[in-house]
Amino acid sequence: MPFTILEDSKSIFYASASVFIFGALSLVVPSGYSFGAVLLLIGGLALPLLRPQFFISRRDCFVMTTMALYAFTIILLAWFYDEGSRAYDRPSRLLLAIPALLFLLANPPRLSAMWSGFALGAIGAGGWALCQKLLLNTVRAGGYTHVIQFGNLSMLLGILCLAGMGWAILQPHRKRWLVLLALGAVMGILGSLLSGSRGGWVGFPLILLVLYRSYGKEWPLKWKGALAFGLVLGGVTVFALPQTGVQERVFQAVDDISLYVSGESQDTSVGARFEMWKGASHLISDRPILGWGQNGYLKGMTTLAEDGIVSAGILQFDHAHNEFLDTFAKRGLIGLAVLLLLYLVPMKLFSEYLRHSNLEIRAVAVAGFLLPVAYIDFGITQTFLGHNSGVMMYAFLLAILWGIHSRHRKQLN
Repeated sequence: MPFTILEDSKSIFYASASVFIFGALSLVVPSGYSFGAVLLLIGGLALPLLRPQFFISRRDCFVMTTMALYAFTIILLAWFYDEGSRAYDRPSRLLLAIPALLFLLANPPRLSAMWSGFALGAIGAGGWALCQKLLLNTVRAGGYTHVIQFGNLSMLLGILCLAGMGWAILQPHRKRWLVLLALGAVMGILGSLLSGSRGGWVGFPLILLVLYRSYGKEWPLKWKGALAFGLVLGGVTVFALPQTGVQERVFQAVDDISLYVSGESQDTSVGARFEMWKGASHLISDRPILGWGQNGYLKGMTTLAEDGIVSAGILQFDHAHNEFLDTFAKRGLIGLAVLLLLYLVPMKLFSEYLRHSNLEIRAVAVAGFLLPVAYIDFGITQTFLGHNSGVMMYAFLLAILWGIHSRHRKQLN
């Protein structure tokens, strides 16, 4: 279907600046992810006044419908369980990201603004983690948010920098861009390591596999060898240096599992997660369709602890430390279904362009595909969307990546 492109240079500059600010400030100032998000939301709300002419495709509708379906379903279930208006806050972020997505469809930002924002954001996160760890003697770097959220989001920014390498190699100053994105990748991943957030490390090999499958055929053999050597050397160095705390966290996880299996302790960091997962599984079997709601979940866990089924030590937590079990237990099969759609629909749509001949389109598609992959990984050991930072970053990164991907793909066609 033909469509008209009327690009307003001022609107594109505004969109580019908003996207850059979102990435660059996301983890280096308190609630830094909110600044760019608010600017994009304002742009979306101003669309009726700007009256741009742009085409919304069926794929665009799929993405926006998925975002809205998740938000409305979680809000409706929270209303059903009379959890109060505060329960509507986090899922509503997906609704707020829809006007931002429409704004980006109408005013495609410069790709250089997005990639440089991700790189500077990752460098800032890693630098802030180094400062906290080495200068402030913080046990685990946490930035301005929870240590697990900070570590995983720092890694996410580093991952996005790796995805941007395909774009960088086409630029006139490609060496500078490659160095910037490589530094962003290293610092973003370092921020995760210094936070001690082990859950994000589990899925990293899968992320590397996606990157290899997307770019591997274009890389010369010496690049592949250098990358493999660099990863091994970097991993060994970080593990060997006691100042990073990585070695201690890995050994602690092994000890926790050993203590849990032997029955000596259920209240270690890993053991408590196993107990929470066991308790959530019991609750799911009792109410699989609609779940228990937040208050019912807490009462159910208390009953399980009183009956000796789970350790009483886990009652200090109000979630299951697993995105999928927590949603299943509280929102039932309906809630789990919309959560899976929120991750799988973007993965399916972006996956069709992971081998696209145009490297600019492919790079954005790789980043868009890795976004839900990373969140699925993070969600194994944390209720990531249960935190404001988690849901804000997912909602607006999805809006940014899909908006840019969709518009640039239409322009190419």
